[in-house]
Amino acid sequence: MKCKFHLVSIGILLTLPALLLAAPHASPVNLDDLLSRTSTHVTKLVDQFSNVQCIEQVQQEKLRADGKVERKEESTFNYVILLSDDGGDLTLQESRIAVHEAKADKKNTPMLLSNGFATLFLVFHSAYIGSFHFTDAGAETLSGRVLEKIAFEHVAGMRSPAALALRGRESPLELSGTAWIDPATGDIAKIEAGIGETLTDVGLKSLRSEIEFIPQKFGTQDYWLPSLASVDVETPRQHWHNTHRFTDYKAFSVSSEEHDKKVAEK
Repeated sequence: MKCKFHLVSIGILLTLPALLLAAPHASPVNLDDLLSRTSTHVTKLVDQFSNVQCIEQVQQEKLRADGKVERKEESTFNYVILLSDDGGDLTLQESRIAVHEAKADKKNTPMLLSNGFATLFLVFHSAYIGSFHFTDAGAETLSGRVLEKIAFEHVAGMRSPAALALRGRESPLELSGTAWIDPATGDIAKIEAGIGETLTDVGLKSLRSEIEFIPQKFGTQDYWLPSLASVDVETPRQHWHNTHRFTDYKAFSVSSEEHDKKVAEK
């Protein structure tokens, strides 16, 4: 049995340990300017993200009540994000081709499917930024870079880039969290997000996620793309922890792939 949890967009559904140090002498940042800069950056990132492919390694863990691992599954995929923008209706959808799949579980242990967390930067996309309330939480140094911490909280009733799919029902997520952003460029280095007690009616006790980004160069431009996404989900009786690692980014051309497919079919 699989408990499915995924991000949706408009109806569809480093790793570097770092010491966080306060940076009290950083120059003041205008929040509106930073949000505008970040939104512009994320728009460009979405366009670029759909032009690359990478290797995704997924580790799914089902934990016992004492925190020990009851069941662990590991899989590897060729990973591509597919982008469509139909009349301003933005859709990002993940495509995975299995390289190595987890072994079958004879006990049929319920495992969590946590798709889409690599795209949590959509909180700052122009399609969703109006759905969140933002506050400046001050500057911190992360891996030698002075970054601005921007707290965000979903506004009830507004569209959300994330949803929970459970037993055929999709529930929008009231996400809140913090993003570490380069104030000069709008690059997002890290996002931590979760939900409050908004889905207890469907049995979701807590959800915590963390996404880390690293620079990848395409042409002359650096883009900060997901490196790691960890997801921790608890219900009153069950606990899962999934880790997604993204490596080996390279340019991807949909047109060339389609051409190769047509040639192969002849």
